[in-house]
Amino acid sequence: MFTPQEKRELLAIAREAISNVVEATPFRRRPPWQGGLAQPCGAFVTLRIGGDLRGCIGYIESTEPLADVVASVAVKAALDDPRFPPLTAAEFRRVSVEVSVLSPLRPVSDITTIEIGVHGLLLELGHHRGLLLPQVATEYGWARLEFLANLARKAGLPKDAWSDPEAKLYAFTADIIEEEQPVT
Repeated sequence: MFTPQEKRELLAIAREAISNVVEATPFRRRPPWQGGLAQPCGAFVTLRIGGDLRGCIGYIESTEPLADVVASVAVKAALDDPRFPPLTAAEFRRVSVEVSVLSPLRPVSDITTIEIGVHGLLLELGHHRGLLLPQVATEYGWARLEFLANLARKAGLPKDAWSDPEAKLYAFTADIIEEEQPVT
């Protein structure tokens, strides 16, 4: 979906946006964006230190260019993930960045069509909503039903809430772009 240059640019945009707020460095990359960077779509940025999650925030869909979405959610992953305090400059030097560019959502009517490691999932029920990226189930070694139970838990619902007739379940794929090694 993306050229090697576009993938490098997305990682650089995420890293530079975080550096801008954590280390007070200037953000130089500006539109007009070209090719895949200009396409409107959702994206998540995941931050890790030593393989451990340090932040992850994104937008499921967007009307903004991908490059702008990545810059925005990178900063949010660094500063606004409620599970973690804001990223420090010292942590930033050890953090690895991963960008997940999401495909459009498609409704899931048969859970047997969910492929572990290929599909991410979104669950909506009432005012509850939870999303897990495709790589999460693989990282934790979950089978399909474990993936669904953890998705429901992420939404703040009972583990079998995905089977509620009122529940809306969606699948998506993601183009996962990650740094080859943590920056030190």
